[in-house]
Amino acid sequence: MVKMGRDYYSVLGIQQGASDDEIKKAYRKQALRYHPDKNKSPGAEDKFKQIAEAYDVLSDQKKKDVYDRFGEEGLKGGIPGGGGGGGNFTYTFQGDPHAMFTEFFGGRNTFGQFFGRNGCMEEDMETDDPFASFGMGSFPRSFNTRSHGGRLEKKQDPPVTHDLRVSLDEVFTGCTKKMKISRKRLNPDGRTTRSEDKILSVEVKKGWKEGTKITFPREGDETPSNIPADVVFVVKDKPHPVYKRDGSVVIYPAKITLREALCGCTVNVPTLDGRKIKLTTQEIIRPGMKRHVTGEGLPLPKSPDRRGDLVVKYEVLFPERLSQSAKDTIANVLPAS
Repeated sequence: MVKMGRDYYSVLGIQQGASDDEIKKAYRKQALRYHPDKNKSPGAEDKFKQIAEAYDVLSDQKKKDVYDRFGEEGLKGGIPGGGGGGGNFTYTFQGDPHAMFTEFFGGRNTFGQFFGRNGCMEEDMETDDPFASFGMGSFPRSFNTRSHGGRLEKKQDPPVTHDLRVSLDEVFTGCTKKMKISRKRLNPDGRTTRSEDKILSVEVKKGWKEGTKITFPREGDETPSNIPADVVFVVKDKPHPVYKRDGSVVIYPAKITLREALCGCTVNVPTLDGRKIKLTTQEIIRPGMKRHVTGEGLPLPKSPDRRGDLVVKYEVLFPERLSQSAKDTIANVLPAS
């Protein structure tokens, strides 16, 4: 039977009977040569589409078998029973040549990596291995993983990390934070994408420490050539107007006068749940001295029914000036050494 129609082998520049690797290499070479973003000659776009269609047929064994027997005419329905199972075998190329290029090379802007500054292919790109890794540094994905049809297996993008700001009050009681993210999702055609927003709910547990990570698997951007990245939230403390935090310990800076430091004082220490604790001392308080109040800090992450300490750190406020009579009185009262 005389085969009619387009010669897909000629389109790719190979002979009938070429191996799978030769077909892959030919597509790679021709697609790079005629990519319309680099090849501005008339007809480059049409040639690029023909190359994609030829590869779509010759890289699929069933389509290739029908084409080898009946040509393009039989492949597209001109030969009754051409598919071997009764009825007409009907093929129509409905793919997106640019999406095929992207998926084959594993990156959205991959073609830009293959051209020099003058827009021409670099010499070292002429290689016998259609999946070689060329050590380009910023190359988005390696070529050493193969899948069916000569296209790369999808790889997952690196995690996308966001800070999750929480107050000490939220860590003390636990809370739910609603986080809105924007991402790309594939349309039903499997090629084009759309932008969408999604609300992710983060259950902040009592006592969570700064640096705690919460992961939402595969909630990142989705494209024809990738596995969506995980979205990761990292707990970060909001500054508190009163306390400082050290893990499950809460530090309260108690400001006292020099007189109180020397003569004794009572400090009303606020707690996280709104109570007041009276701390009285008659001893001399030195700058930086601390007192621990057991069990008045934050819940322990692994045992939220237990709590860390509340630490009172004394800050002694020295007077900015003293009268001469005050200095004389202090000099007479305080020991010389």
